[in-house]
Amino acid sequence: MKTLKYIFLLLFVTSCGTVVNYDYEKSTDFTQYKTYNYFDDMQTGLSQLDNKRIMKAIDAKLSAMGLIRSDNPDFFIDIQSQDVMNRNNSNVGVGVGGGGRGGFGGVSVGLPLGGNQSTREIVIDFVDKSQNEKLFWQAVSESSYSPNASPEKREATFAKLVEKIFSGYPPK
Repeated sequence: MKTLKYIFLLLFVTSCGTVVNYDYEKSTDFTQYKTYNYFDDMQTGLSQLDNKRIMKAIDAKLSAMGLIRSDNPDFFIDIQSQDVMNRNNSNVGVGVGGGGRGGFGGVSVGLPLGGNQSTREIVIDFVDKSQNEKLFWQAVSESSYSPNASPEKREATFAKLVEKIFSGYPPK
């Protein structure tokens, strides 16, 4: 029984994490990119305040990586996001069976665990405008979030998310 508890705890902890997928143009020389800026007409899908929070987190991370925000950048950043409602399909099956004198029978019931979970998908694109708006790096993240979180919690969430997203930049 103890083992079953640990398995459920492990599944719960791993299911709440952020998933990040990366893609990039293999022929790109990432060392040539030293300056960046954001597209002026970004439609991020975030509130104005959350937009400022994620841009602040990105600026801090890229600055720590030695990149500089510039009015004449080497590349532009585009941010897009959407809220996704995931249905929770996790359940526990409880079964009762019996048999005797040539017959077998059984009843099984699925009990749902938890409820629906809100997740946010955020896509960050790095685009080289000097090469005909060539997309050279992209990160797609999906993570759970609370739409009623405090401003401090939202800022911390974006900081953690950006840290995880940029752990894959530049590609090795």
